[in-house]
Amino acid sequence: MQYSVRYPMTPNYSSKNKKNSPGLLLAILLSALMIILTVCVAFTVSPSVASALAGSPSPTSQPLSWSVAVIAKPPHTHSTVPAFTPVPTNIPVRASSVTDVPSPLKMNLVSNLPAPTSESQSNSVGKYILVSISQQHLYAYDNGQLVYSFIASTGIGNSTRVGTFNVLDKIPDSYGATWNIWMPNWLGIYWSGSLENGIHALPILTDGNRLWAGFLGSPISFGCVVLGIDNALQLYNWADIGTPVEIQR
Repeated sequence: MQYSVRYPMTPNYSSKNKKNSPGLLLAILLSALMIILTVCVAFTVSPSVASALAGSPSPTSQPLSWSVAVIAKPPHTHSTVPAFTPVPTNIPVRASSVTDVPSPLKMNLVSNLPAPTSESQSNSVGKYILVSISQQHLYAYDNGQLVYSFIASTGIGNSTRVGTFNVLDKIPDSYGATWNIWMPNWLGIYWSGSLENGIHALPILTDGNRLWAGFLGSPISFGCVVLGIDNALQLYNWADIGTPVEIQR
């Protein structure tokens, strides 16, 4: 007896696969081409996209910010008075009346140099002022008695005139317009052309510094007799208009 065996039939896809294989390859190629083009465009146009594709974090884009910074202006500092800067003191003084003159100070006898002898001094009655250019010193007498002895500075180049004069005027705070300086406790003693020379304290500059401070005892002015601050005030309060003033070598 013969038996016929039937096997389940397996579908045959060979013909179908062969038929569709060219289209599938073309689709794969097109997809790959699109991916390549997309990556190229991303790297060219947007660095952030390229960075994301490369696996690194993209830089955070932040807008630039600014603000007005207020910086304090450095204070102006006045320079110190240059050492030995001569400024004429035989300059016009502002005419003014003597008012509110400080009360006279107690007389201090300061004698550290032998007083020079003078015929006018020995014969003087009342107040008398003697200036010694060689000693750079000022002496004040009352009835022949020495009452003041001060270190002084006269004019450079012997510009202080030698002779016998008198106190012409007293100005508490004289102003030299030509040089824009103040000369406290001014005692005018003689005129040199249109300029008046006198005895006064160390001049004050516009910045408040004292001209020639530290140089008293050496010729520094252009004709005036310069005294220290306190000494000039003492002499100013003591002297009278008309008091004789002798200047000798």
